[in-house]
Amino acid sequence: MTPVREYRWSVRTETEVLSPEAAEAVKVLSEQLGISPILTEILVSRGIDTFEKARLYFRPQLQDLHDPFKFRDMASAVERIELALRRRERILVYGDYDVDGTDGTAMLWSFLTKLGADVHYFVPDRIRDGYGLSTQGIEQVKTYAPSLLIAVDCGITAVDQVDDARTLGIDVIICDHHEPSERIPNAVAVLDPLRPECPYEFKYLCGCGVAFKLIQGLLQSPPIRNRIHEDVNELLYQYLQYVTLATAADIVPLVGENRTLVKLGLECMNRNPLPCIRALIETAGFQLGKISTGQIVFGLAPRINAVGRIGDATRAVDLLTSTSYEQACEIARVMESENTQRRKIDEETFLHAQELVETLLNTDNDCAIVLHEASWHPGVIGIVASRLVERYYRPTILMTTVDGVAKGSARSISGFNIHEALKRCEDKILQFGGHKYAAGLTVEIEKLDEFREAFQQVAQELLSDSLKTPVIHIDTEIFLTDITPKFVRVLAEFAPFGPENMRPIFAARNVELVGQPRIVGKNHLRFKVRSGNFVMDAIGFNLGDFLPRIQNRERIDIAFSLDESEYAGELVPQLKIRDIK
Repeated sequence: MTPVREYRWSVRTETEVLSPEAAEAVKVLSEQLGISPILTEILVSRGIDTFEKARLYFRPQLQDLHDPFKFRDMASAVERIELALRRRERILVYGDYDVDGTDGTAMLWSFLTKLGADVHYFVPDRIRDGYGLSTQGIEQVKTYAPSLLIAVDCGITAVDQVDDARTLGIDVIICDHHEPSERIPNAVAVLDPLRPECPYEFKYLCGCGVAFKLIQGLLQSPPIRNRIHEDVNELLYQYLQYVTLATAADIVPLVGENRTLVKLGLECMNRNPLPCIRALIETAGFQLGKISTGQIVFGLAPRINAVGRIGDATRAVDLLTSTSYEQACEIARVMESENTQRRKIDEETFLHAQELVETLLNTDNDCAIVLHEASWHPGVIGIVASRLVERYYRPTILMTTVDGVAKGSARSISGFNIHEALKRCEDKILQFGGHKYAAGLTVEIEKLDEFREAFQQVAQELLSDSLKTPVIHIDTEIFLTDITPKFVRVLAEFAPFGPENMRPIFAARNVELVGQPRIVGKNHLRFKVRSGNFVMDAIGFNLGDFLPRIQNRERIDIAFSLDESEYAGELVPQLKIRDIK
């Protein structure tokens, strides 16, 4: 039996005292919306403090999206594509091999095809070509003989590669969302909300989201609109399904424009999915009409990623561009098979990495995990790094050997900016890129020990003891009697959930255990709790190890989110336990 992980509970209502202005906003908004002050206070704490912001949060519309021409270089990008269409130039959409890149590539290719463009797509091979807009990738691109290349979810740091493309007579447009380096590539247009002096107000789009803004910009051009023979809004709604998959899978903040994109996209995906997405949903065994961000992150995205992790990611684009349901089902079944194979490799690698951690590291004292094993498959080390973070709660870097150098993936914990940490060690690194939670890197084999030591030192400096202990952020304490049917209905409208708009977590103190807790499934803890005459079902997924600690207790404190389960054909509220004290 594994030890029960200890968490710190951070109750927002204890750490953040409402200002008089916020308290007034809670009072006014609660009356305007006709909902519980408890839920209104959570809204206000998330910046939803006016009726109009609440309208945008609960009932967003397409017209709420920002003007794409606020992007620096958007006009240049639109003009260059207009020119390519007039001249019948060959266009190549070049996308990264993950969900964000393949979705964006499929979406942009589909749109340009509707415009009658001579357009092809290319996705680099993870092992042969490496990450992003690489030198090897540019070599592969030459066989297509394009005069315009549009990079999706990559390119912002590809300064030399864009110069190489220009010498080959290839203009480049970049649609990226990663952190730029000091030099911006000399491309025709660089669309990235994070680039310096870009006035676009929302900074957290994924790469596919940036490509969607390019489509929005193109649709404002009269020559482009004249090529479209269908309702523009209906077309945008279809493309929102791609953006929804990519935004959820890329774990970007689900606030502001991202939340609008995903909420509208989920509605469309559940109501009338594209044939390719319907095939993906059904092959995964999910129910049409009930797709959520959670099912995308843990179910659909891994299947799209799998073909790029252990094979050719072009097949993901083949699926996502398919207009034939039958053809899409065939590709989706292959993806299902490869996802099964990926999970097998993933598990073997995880067990090996865990053995190395237990053998080589002191997890009580070491602030980070840095491992290298030449035989590991490069397609799964990112997943395994995330699993090690979950297991040991330390910043983790896993590397394997590719073409004589160590290539790897880095994953972080809350409060530790792994991109910044790598930047402090950049003299020991050949190249790196990413953001505060995840990054990729390349290190010379001879410098691995130096790099490991340097990264451990940086982690030692940046990680306080409190950051090494995982935190459960609790929105507020409530009584079980607060959980009325209307409370549950309104709370469901807080979805879609994701980073910075997580499912609210509540705490209830001194609740009474009813009957005997028991283990169900593999290691899930099921029990009932009572407050007064109010009894509720509770389940703690993978919390079976708590059983010995609570079976002789009369009262406990619980941290939980609210879910629904089906009983006698009806949906009833259920507590989804996160922690017990």
